[in-house]
Amino acid sequence: MFEIFTGSETGEQVRREAQEFIESYLKPLEQEHGITYESVVPIELLRQVWKASREAGLYGAQLPEELGGRGLSVYDYCLLKEDIVSAGAKLGSHVLGELGGPPRVGHLFKFATEEQLHSHFLPVVRAERTCCFALTEPNAGSDASRLETRAVKDGDHFVLNGQKRYISGAPYSDFAILMAVTDPDAGAKGVTAFLVDFDMPGVSLNSDYMPISGQRSHADIHLDNVRIPASHIIGGLGRGFLLGMSRINVNRLLHCPTMLGLARQALMEAVTYASRREQFGTPIASFQAIQHMLADMATELHAARSMMFDVAARLDRGEDTREASSMCKLYSSERAFQIADRAVQIHGGAGLMKGSKVEWIFRALRMYRIVTGTSEIQRNTIAKGLLKDLKASTSV
Repeated sequence: MFEIFTGSETGEQVRREAQEFIESYLKPLEQEHGITYESVVPIELLRQVWKASREAGLYGAQLPEELGGRGLSVYDYCLLKEDIVSAGAKLGSHVLGELGGPPRVGHLFKFATEEQLHSHFLPVVRAERTCCFALTEPNAGSDASRLETRAVKDGDHFVLNGQKRYISGAPYSDFAILMAVTDPDAGAKGVTAFLVDFDMPGVSLNSDYMPISGQRSHADIHLDNVRIPASHIIGGLGRGFLLGMSRINVNRLLHCPTMLGLARQALMEAVTYASRREQFGTPIASFQAIQHMLADMATELHAARSMMFDVAARLDRGEDTREASSMCKLYSSERAFQIADRAVQIHGGAGLMKGSKVEWIFRALRMYRIVTGTSEIQRNTIAKGLLKDLKASTSV
């Protein structure tokens, strides 16, 4: 049922290599160290995984070959990422470097100077350094125009003050690509992107809170009179918001393989459990009520996957997918969560217990209706596009 979609020859080869890596290396490593979905994993062990993945040709697979990647298309990358997530490895998100690796910098290579390329970007590709993207603030979430972090020019440096909140990948990172206001009167054109190393004086992280997933993958970044060389500006003064928006369409899409990979896990767990759990002398899978739930889950998953791969193909063709990416993120996040909810229902009391895989998947998927743009923001984007198209058609 899940092999309806296939990729290029290279993409299919990388998928096979990823499955081999997970089964022969990653899962045995997890078992050896007793790692669960909610384990606090030592950074030394994560670095070991990153380097092993790099040696296996998986870490940074979406990058061009000249940068050490495999040159995967967005379509191939979606297939690969969904495979890795659906395999159920506890450290699966680290295989491709989703929490601090190449996906964080891939779209920014074209904006980097030669110095930045060698000091920050290429070390990320080689699994030598890690980074995060820091935009969100306490008063600037969905409304990114309300950034309060300030960068004031001081000679050939800028002095940064402010706070970033809930930055994914920050606990694993060595530096941030951080947005700060350099001209408060210029609106979006007054936002600049800086490379901020976490060992700089005045930089501190706080990761005391625990997300609903139980995984400490987010942190706040505090900036107290942090002096940043002007050479750490990416893309030029006032181009930070443009850089941030340049990644948003593909970034929203590339969260979908994670959601749908988790939904695949939930569906298969539900099918397996329903087939072996007996009530009234027969497996509950024989009850029509359960069969209908499973059928709805499979149908919604197929619809979401079809949408994802359609948008991925359009991105590969260079099309503008702003509304389509929002549709995909909206539909995938809400349908995947509904699939997980039904999986818990099918498991009954067992699905409510800590340690149950579907219980963790349920919690993990709830986040995706908020992160990388809430469902409401996606609906705003979609509606805005519809109204814009209507206005354009009636003005002709």
